[in-house]
Amino acid sequence: MAEVSSTEPLATLPLDALHRRLGARMVPFAGYAMPIQFEGIIAEHLHTRSHAGLFDVSHMGQLLLPLTSAALLETLIPGDILGLAENALRYSLLLNAEGGILDDLMVTRRADDLYLVVNGAVKAADIAHLRAAGLPVEYREDWALLALQGPQAVEALARLVPGVEALRFMRAGAFSWNGVALWVSRSGYTGEDGYEISVPAANVEALAEALLAQPEVKPIGLGARDSLRLEAGLPLYGHDLDETTSPIEAGLAFAISKRRKLEGGFPAAEKLLAELHDGPARRRIGLAVEGKLPAREGAEVFAGAERVGIVTSGGFSPSLGQPIAMAYVAAAYAADGAALEIEVRGKRLAASVVPMPFKAKNYVRAAN
Repeated sequence: MAEVSSTEPLATLPLDALHRRLGARMVPFAGYAMPIQFEGIIAEHLHTRSHAGLFDVSHMGQLLLPLTSAALLETLIPGDILGLAENALRYSLLLNAEGGILDDLMVTRRADDLYLVVNGAVKAADIAHLRAAGLPVEYREDWALLALQGPQAVEALARLVPGVEALRFMRAGAFSWNGVALWVSRSGYTGEDGYEISVPAANVEALAEALLAQPEVKPIGLGARDSLRLEAGLPLYGHDLDETTSPIEAGLAFAISKRRKLEGGFPAAEKLLAELHDGPARRRIGLAVEGKLPAREGAEVFAGAERVGIVTSGGFSPSLGQPIAMAYVAAAYAADGAALEIEVRGKRLAASVVPMPFKAKNYVRAAN
């Protein structure tokens, strides 16, 4: 993940002091000073894959809407919110009038409201967009958000919060820790099993320290969060997704729920459903890159002399031991196994199209 330079004053996370005590290297990101690494990106990445990593994602926007606003929310996103079961999560997309992606987000139906988590860099724009459509948004600015990810996350969290082990992927519930109310979902952004934990900002440092005291858990920064999500084939808003990207070309057609495909009623529905039927002009693909030189965002992709696409995310995969990348390429060159080249520092690197995720996901799903 590239460091973001900024001359604007940076906001601080509720865990800012803890990050600095733990020796974090802090960088500007999404308007906040955030930890990019503690021990080192590769070590943190591999620890998360084998044990459990604690991520501070409090820069994300946590929003509440009344349950009665579900139908109005559906006019802005292609997900089935009216049919969402209580305490179930749904990944969806906030679309503009042309079907471009304003943001990707998670929606949870709770007993008394809808709980949304949106990306930090665009949360102010998202809130304005939702309110302009008539939705009464409550921004939970006084709540923090932690992500505990990895194959041992369940063991570590269950010691402190008994009962979370019963949750399955994309399910959530209300819990408490030492009398502190928590909202916990079995979800995340690494491809590993794990949880996201919403906690009052006033209590987040105590909870984070309790989690870090567990033998499986280490603090993890933005750098490893980026390499983990890249291996999992998960797109990052502002890089692999933006207002010019359609859900179909991004490989996110699953975010258009079955009922919505039949009924429409979301932005640019006719256009997007036609694209789903006919196929997009370009597609998001995974690339395995030969050699050790990583291909970064903005690198051009070629088929012979023809420029056919551009890399939107790329880096070294600690789990696979080689460079990998995501790119958008013309649909004719998107088939698995296609041989392409990426131009990096004036050199052409051989690459081949491979299925995503690059590394298999380890979610704990409900039994059928």
